Amino acid sequence: QVQLVESGGGLVQAGGSLRLSCTCAVSGRIFRLSAMGWYRQAPGQQRELVAAITSGGSTNYADFVKGRFTISRDNAKNTVYLQMNSLKPEDTAVYYCNRALYERDYWGQGTQVTVSS
Repeated sequence: QVQLVESGGGLVQAGGSLRLSCTCAVSGRIFRLSAMGWYRQAPGQQRELVAAITSGGSTNYADFVKGRFTISRDNAKNTVYLQMNSLKPEDTAVYYCNRALYERDYWGQGTQVTVSS
């Protein structure tokens, strides 16, 4: 059963923007209690945290995206977003949505983001 469905990836030129979405097939209560995050994995690299948002709305960003990316959540839609601005070729990766609750992690299938120079 697929619980997290990502969308919004694609090909964009350097300096452009994309918005990723991740919708969770869980109850509203479970979504509201969950911490949500976006990770990415480039070819030959380890998966790394990009941004996270707690159930209370506190956010955390990797240094390499601070000031460019914004994570947000809409609890009414069970959806978390990642607004990506000023994209760079080094942002090229598969982006994964993560939901964490009660020490368990759930992952989406990933969405490809490619930034051309």
